[in-house]
Amino acid sequence: MNATLCPNCNDEIIKNFCSNCGQKKFKRIDKKYIWDEIQYTTIHTNKGLLYTLKNLVVNPGKTARQFIDGCRVNHYKPILLVFLLSGISTFISIKFLNFSEILKKQYESQQMSAEFANEIVHFIASYNSLIMLALVPIFASFTKIGFFKWGHNYYEHIVINAYFLSFYIVLIMIFVYPIMYFVKDNPVLYGQMSQYFMLLVPILLFWFFCGFYPERSKKSVFWSVLLTLIVTVIGFGIVMTLAVIVGVVMAMAAGPEALEMFKPKTVK
Repeated sequence: MNATLCPNCNDEIIKNFCSNCGQKKFKRIDKKYIWDEIQYTTIHTNKGLLYTLKNLVVNPGKTARQFIDGCRVNHYKPILLVFLLSGISTFISIKFLNFSEILKKQYESQQMSAEFANEIVHFIASYNSLIMLALVPIFASFTKIGFFKWGHNYYEHIVINAYFLSFYIVLIMIFVYPIMYFVKDNPVLYGQMSQYFMLLVPILLFWFFCGFYPERSKKSVFWSVLLTLIVTVIGFGIVMTLAVIVGVVMAMAAGPEALEMFKPKTVK
């Protein structure tokens, strides 16, 4: 194979990429080049998004394990995947499932002020993708504790949780959203269905980690998942308590008018 000079660093390119800087071997831009760029930029069909989604649905734990073990060239980046899927999920839920209005009604039924309910809904709608990303390192600390003797470090658990959260979002969009579309005018049933699907999380976690740790017994996976769930409940109890305290302190600092949002509505 004839060697060419890298147009980026002038090092010799023997095969398709420069071994020094990673620059791809020069190729004149043509129709195929443009088409490949469109695919890569939009859905990365040649080896990324669709490939990863398919494998997530079939065997999410195995998909995450392959990425952790170094088989990464064909997979979509896990952190980016969470951001992308949560954005798509939010768009669908707001535009087609009346999520904002249903959430407002639920908060109002709990005697929260309309202004406070609107602030919460607006925050969730605007920053849901960032919220999902923020949850990944938090969940990673929980699974790291639950599987603390199983050989993966905290940063690997971030990737593991990114894949699990992506898997969870995909399942919601495929199986739950179509059903919720038909009950979007019934806030009570809508909320109940959301809660029922949350009850499946322990089962999904067990399935995920059985695929991630095929060399381990299902019994040992079960106990580690159980420990993870216990730590998660305790951890989120602490986080929610701190969040309420910080919210109240910030509202007090903002003035008496901010505290009015936390007051329940007067039922006449």
